[in-house]
Amino acid sequence: MTVTSINPTLTKTWEKLSNHFASIKDVKMQDLFTEDPKRVQDFHIKWNEFLLDFSKNRITKETMSLLVELADELKLKDAISDYFSGTNINRTEDRAVLHTALRSKDSVILVDNINIIPEVEAAKEKLKVFSESVISGSRKGVTGKAFTDIVNIGIGGSDLGPDMVTEALKFYKNHLDVHFISNIDGDDVAAKLSKLNPETTLFVVVSKTFTTQETIVNATTVKKWLESYLGESAVASHFVAVSTNPEKVVEFGIATDDMFPMWDWVGGRFSLWSPVGLSIVLAIGYSNFEQLLDGANDMDQHFRTADFNVNIPVILALLSVWYNNFFGAETEAVIPYSQYLQKLVPYLQQGVMESNGKGTSRTGEKVTYQTGTIVWGQTGSNCQHAFFQLFHQGTKLIPTDFIGFKNSLSGNKQHHDILMANFFAQTEALLWGKSIEVLNDENEFLKAFKVFEGNKPTNTLLIDKLKPKSIGSLIAMYEHKIFVQGIIWNIFSYDQWGVELGKQLAKNILSEIEGDSNHKHDSSTSFLLKEYLK
Repeated sequence: MTVTSINPTLTKTWEKLSNHFASIKDVKMQDLFTEDPKRVQDFHIKWNEFLLDFSKNRITKETMSLLVELADELKLKDAISDYFSGTNINRTEDRAVLHTALRSKDSVILVDNINIIPEVEAAKEKLKVFSESVISGSRKGVTGKAFTDIVNIGIGGSDLGPDMVTEALKFYKNHLDVHFISNIDGDDVAAKLSKLNPETTLFVVVSKTFTTQETIVNATTVKKWLESYLGESAVASHFVAVSTNPEKVVEFGIATDDMFPMWDWVGGRFSLWSPVGLSIVLAIGYSNFEQLLDGANDMDQHFRTADFNVNIPVILALLSVWYNNFFGAETEAVIPYSQYLQKLVPYLQQGVMESNGKGTSRTGEKVTYQTGTIVWGQTGSNCQHAFFQLFHQGTKLIPTDFIGFKNSLSGNKQHHDILMANFFAQTEALLWGKSIEVLNDENEFLKAFKVFEGNKPTNTLLIDKLKPKSIGSLIAMYEHKIFVQGIIWNIFSYDQWGVELGKQLAKNILSEIEGDSNHKHDSSTSFLLKEYLK
């Protein structure tokens, strides 16, 4: 079985939704809550340590019923089965999409009739043994000193996921300090190296092909830096690799015993669960990494088995489609009320926009409707003093996810209570606003400037505590939301051909900068290159 291709706008349910939208688009959420004081009972989901309240949305029971009907008409249930079974749903690259297998409890998952679970378990065991040797200090650098710092060298999915999770779970870190080098910006590389002791630093180079320009240039610069202090023989003791290209790894100077595997059936932006997450394991220890995997697997099972009307990733995806395709909302915000989650949004930007930023349907035709949304945001309460002005009184419709935790990690209840008071207050303010009628005592001229119309949609995700397991579930939740959106929009979510053109042109331009060739450009690019080369 393969994922079907159906233009959603040509379905019967889409027509029903269009008619329903026409009748509901001007309805105020304030009225919906006034008419039904128990509205939240119909629009919330409790699952494990998660509570999703989606009652503050411009929806009715009929809206949700029609959205679920759309998912059924587009055969979402079959698509989910294909997703988890190893079917090559990444059709343009003829690959399965099985990052879920990395945290699965199943003993058999087949890819091309080969059970991949034994090699996944072997890779986990290698991660465990290696990480414990570094954390315990039994694995040492070339001068006999234990490692104190880890540097992950990668880009895209080989950087964003590990960086985000390492930051998110910093409360659980051990004595090792983990750093990330991704940008080809040499100034950034130099600044980070200046703070490191070469004798006690271990470098993890993450590149599937071991030819990614930014990663290999950065790794080579770091290698030269290390050699300048400790000599060429130090490379084998201070570098490990995550790759599929043993020849290039050995050529670089890394022993194959210190090479960890990657697989074609794991997309880069979904690879933190694999050995790509080695820096995570080194930062928090293997047992905490296992909890991360377990939390993701719990969400996988929820997504696979729960009815769509009580299925968290499905509900979030359907609401996103509702606003994107019917209300015309082009963006959606994610606001986590934890500074530990400050890198969640950059991580989701790759996951969402690289996956669903597609304008070609699964049949190869240009789509005639909106697909991927623009994701943005920042941690609360910082953003309340920045762009929330646009949320409250601007002209854009920006559906927003609020993510908060019932319990703090530090135990500072006073701070946490103030933080969470803001968390709850913002969604209430976005719902109710402030009408001109309550401004009777205000200066007549100023009244118009102090009105908040409210009626701004939000989802509230309240989680018990920021733990490895809950973070695993949270990330998997958004992964599955991305999948559902792609199925609804009839696009392939798991390729990324859009990143290739710029890479190709950059190679040509670099050869010109180095004086090796000449290429024809538009007048703007030619002018800019001439100015750069003066």
